[in-house]
Amino acid sequence: MTLGRFILRLVVVPLGALFAICASVIVLVLAHWNVFSRALDAPDLTQDQFFAAVAFAPVIFFLLVSSGVLILLPAAIGVLIAEAFSIRSWMFHVSNGMLSAWIGWYAAPRLNDAYPIYGDPRFIVVAGAAAGLVYWLIAGRGAGANRAPPQPQFR
Repeated sequence: MTLGRFILRLVVVPLGALFAICASVIVLVLAHWNVFSRALDAPDLTQDQFFAAVAFAPVIFFLLVSSGVLILLPAAIGVLIAEAFSIRSWMFHVSNGMLSAWIGWYAAPRLNDAYPIYGDPRFIVVAGAAAGLVYWLIAGRGAGANRAPPQPQFR
């Protein structure tokens, strides 16, 4: 493995993980869109409360991403396995996302009670699948240090 490839992997893997976590949060927000729209369509909602909800949307997104990090933390084990054994299969990364999201959700019961968006494990598994796919698109396709050189074709 060359030094340049190692440095590239040090940049691409965390970038892929960041985008994967953002993708999982977007899937969860879209899955629970009716909860968010009901909160904004309340009949007693004043204009100031609506502006506060819109102004604090980035803060809410940051809180969801930070809790998404806790849920997808077990995926780091799968990423290390993929990097060590040069596993580049999209099925491995999607399965890793699904399994690690379920394990993270199951291991964090206080998070499930604090945020109702994390209540249904089916949505968590779908969000993990989206995270695995996004990670594969950004970093998983080039996983590993030992890329095999192309073999010459003899005819």
